[in-house]
Amino acid sequence: MIRKEVFIGLIVGLIANATGLFLAAMLLGNGDEFIKVMQAAEAEGFLGKLVSLGAVLNLIVFFIFIKRKQDYRARGVLLATLLVAIFTFVI
Repeated sequence: MIRKEVFIGLIVGLIANATGLFLAAMLLGNGDEFIKVMQAAEAEGFLGKLVSLGAVLNLIVFFIFIKRKQDYRARGVLLATLLVAIFTFVI
């Protein structure tokens, strides 16, 4: 049961991060397509920063889970954030 809750939090955290990445790319991309923004970010060397900026939505989801006393789901969101941090460090 606990693993299921952590897994749900992990999935929600990854979805929130992907949504945040998409929103950040659209806001900072000057109306270009998402793929073009991502290619330009990689070419210019700030893809990691853009991915990290997308992780801001995880903060909101984390505090929602904490407020609802769903601590294991909040752990999953924290795990997703940690995975994104490692991915950002690698790239």
